[in-house]
Amino acid sequence: MWTQDSVHALVEKQKAYFRKGETLDVSWRIEQLKKLKYAVMANTEKLIKALVEDLGRTGEEAYLCDIGPVVMEINETIAGLRRWARPETHFSGLVCFPSMITKVYKMPYGTALIISPFNFPVMLSFGVLVAAIAGGNTAVIKASSKSPACTEAMQEIMAETFPEEYITVVDGGHDVADMCLAERFDKIFYTGSPKVGKHVMAEAARNLTPVALELGGETGNWCVVRKDADLKDAARKIAFFKLCNSGQICININQVAVAKEVADTFVEELKAAFLKQIGPDAINNPEYPHLISKLAYDKCASEAESYRDRIVFGGKGNSETLKYAPTIIYPVECGESICGHELFCPLLPVVTYKDEEIDSLMDFIASREHGLALYVFTKDKDWANKTMSSQQYGGGCINEVCLHLMVKGVPFNGTGHSGMGAYHGEWGFREFTHPQTVMHGSTVFNLPLREHPYTTKEASYKMKLLKFFER
Repeated sequence: MWTQDSVHALVEKQKAYFRKGETLDVSWRIEQLKKLKYAVMANTEKLIKALVEDLGRTGEEAYLCDIGPVVMEINETIAGLRRWARPETHFSGLVCFPSMITKVYKMPYGTALIISPFNFPVMLSFGVLVAAIAGGNTAVIKASSKSPACTEAMQEIMAETFPEEYITVVDGGHDVADMCLAERFDKIFYTGSPKVGKHVMAEAARNLTPVALELGGETGNWCVVRKDADLKDAARKIAFFKLCNSGQICININQVAVAKEVADTFVEELKAAFLKQIGPDAINNPEYPHLISKLAYDKCASEAESYRDRIVFGGKGNSETLKYAPTIIYPVECGESICGHELFCPLLPVVTYKDEEIDSLMDFIASREHGLALYVFTKDKDWANKTMSSQQYGGGCINEVCLHLMVKGVPFNGTGHSGMGAYHGEWGFREFTHPQTVMHGSTVFNLPLREHPYTTKEASYKMKLLKFFER
């Protein structure tokens, strides 16, 4: 049982360890990453068992979504860390003559707090930890109380792998999270809802602690299907994504907007895709994950009930197993309440629009809070490229869903109400380090250009030289 005193003692212990300077050595960091990789791989079955217990996933989905991405992240980081951490050398410029060399050192923040959610408890704990280790930080992971089996497994694995003054997993509810936020960490990385994200920022502001946020998006992520899209392909991919983790994914599709001209056909294709992938009785299919809690189930079931007259597929659940079937709600208007907040469940509203009025739809989407993701399906590559390069969102895909999250070397991030900061690969290293600029001064050949006097006859040359140098 954690108390404010025990949390404070842990943070102070980690700060003292950081000040010893061990984490500054890049070779040492690589060794810790190798230890983390070994620990994850050696305990894969334990982690899969915990993910099945907390979320009802199959072993395959658990590995695909939580464990495999961590291994990929570690491998990418080990391969690139020496290059990323190397100090940059810059030419200081003539105005700094004769001190012509300036270095930029990538320094760790110190002791980091990682607050992870329940939906991908392993990936969103250990994946962020990879970036923290790469940057040379110590870390406290506050894991979710909603996924207790995963939290317990991660605690055991980290305790066996690292000393607590370096890496520790803390359990407990919101009260323990607030105990952590009351401490003076050097960096905070939070993944979760915009509402709690605001609270994290407010607490961090007390100590001016830099914060990275990965949020779901207050008004949800949009998927747009144009009338020229390959409807069977779009339906297949959207169905897969909505089934994954029972819709409890921060980058999942909140609502799909489909051109009226093809909406009926698309809905039929979507039904067929759900049936093919999960069968006619999803809630009794052992491969189908469940919602995280009774509260989440009741919220989902209640919202579905309020749209009962427009449910064209699904609409059934089992409150004992916490499984609610993938549910298509059709047709829906943009401004309805179900499209006004993040769903985080297997409900999928289908919004219709006239394809010729696509610009109005995109203006409407742009007027809302920025999503964490945007997906478009179309054969019009020019329109797709223009749209994806002009809308504001975290990341997304053209004629695909979610796989941008798996691409090496690119950032994963949000903007505005969907987050701030970025990680994965080098972007994670940057997120957990501070660039420090250091000029290497010369003690010889120093000119009196910057020194008084400026206005004497003898000093009249200074303005001419300043104008020449400062160009």
